[in-house]
Amino acid sequence: MFDLTGKTTIVTGAGSGIGAAIARLFARQGAHVSAVDRDPASAAATAAAITGAGGHASSHACDVSDPDAVGALFDTLSSNGGRVDILVNNAGIAHVGTIEHTTPEDLDRVYRVNVFGVYLCARAAVPIMLRQGGGVILNMASIASLIGVPDRFAYSMTKGAVLTMTRSIAVDYVKRGIRCNCICPARVHTPFVDGFLAKNYPGREAEMMKTLSDYQPIGRMGQPDEIAQLALYLCSDEASFVTGQAYPIDGGVTAV
Repeated sequence: MFDLTGKTTIVTGAGSGIGAAIARLFARQGAHVSAVDRDPASAAATAAAITGAGGHASSHACDVSDPDAVGALFDTLSSNGGRVDILVNNAGIAHVGTIEHTTPEDLDRVYRVNVFGVYLCARAAVPIMLRQGGGVILNMASIASLIGVPDRFAYSMTKGAVLTMTRSIAVDYVKRGIRCNCICPARVHTPFVDGFLAKNYPGREAEMMKTLSDYQPIGRMGQPDEIAQLALYLCSDEASFVTGQAYPIDGGVTAV
């Protein structure tokens, strides 16, 4: 089950955290992974970890908010008849603050990565998938697209857009062989979280880690590998009847 042998996969934001976990797991299941990240060293590190374990991977530096960069990336990956069987739109950035504490510049910065970046990559992938007879797009949304989360105005807005974009793509291409779903995680323990706590709560990291963990009724944050397991199911042939769906993976947040 969940065999991706022969599947060509693009994972954005693959340099760390959830993206890196997805890239590694998909490679273990037989996929050829293109690890894409804005930071070339991080993308290369993920690809090296995969190839060092016997998998197949390449690394690519790309700012997903840049139309020219995204166009060049997909031209490279699809040249000479190359396939794009799976696209995982994982790249994203965060912002903390209510609408009062969100400047137009803040909103534009988060929107360009979290929404425009997903649009650009999906828009580049869809024609390739249509030519080859189908494919899978998986977007990374958030529980913030399903419920209100305090002090996350800009982030929630963008993730809500990801969810509705997911459903729109699913409906438009359901008869043409392309499935599109999204995952809606609660807090996940990634290097971003550690950096955020160190920057904003120096000396109080352990206290704030407990606060963030306790937000999930299960009493902890998720782990990147747990998100990757759900991503694997949704991108595999075992999920061939699933499209247009938003999957919470949240430790019980949306259940209470």
